[in-house]
Amino acid sequence: MVMTPGGRTVPPPLADERATLEAWLDFHRATLPLKCEGLDDQHLRVASVPPSPMTLLGLVQHMAEVERNWFQRVFAGQDVPAVFADDHREGADDGFALVAGRGIDEALAVWRAEVARSRELIAGRSLDDAGRLSEREAGHVGGQDVSLRWILVHMIEEYARHNGHADLLRERIDGVTGA
Repeated sequence: MVMTPGGRTVPPPLADERATLEAWLDFHRATLPLKCEGLDDQHLRVASVPPSPMTLLGLVQHMAEVERNWFQRVFAGQDVPAVFADDHREGADDGFALVAGRGIDEALAVWRAEVARSRELIAGRSLDDAGRLSEREAGHVGGQDVSLRWILVHMIEEYARHNGHADLLRERIDGVTGA
């Protein structure tokens, strides 16, 4: 097992499909909290560039929502509320909205719990097992049924994209690059 300087496990270069997908997803999951390390609450709330309100804290909250949506709602078919359902502002169901008093420790704990639940729900399931999108979501994909394989690939790209945002935010805040 090879580790990066930040402590992430490098995905194995020779593994079967399932191990490869899960390893890359875990690699990208491990990147997000690294981008937040060593920053105080004020820095974690610094928005990227106008007009975007995107912040590192908001990204952590958003990924908790994304984990819940794709693994609990779509894959497992569970009817669960938004992770941060106590926030009833317009657009707050995407997790990006910041709330006074909710800091990085709470957001990371919630995100880690969502990741753990996601892992539980897919353990022992086939990559060919399918979840079901809502009719609204299906319009973006072309059908309501999506395989676990598709969900894992989508989650890898979702984390990779948002980790890129996190890279830019972190560099703007204190000049730190990499991870």
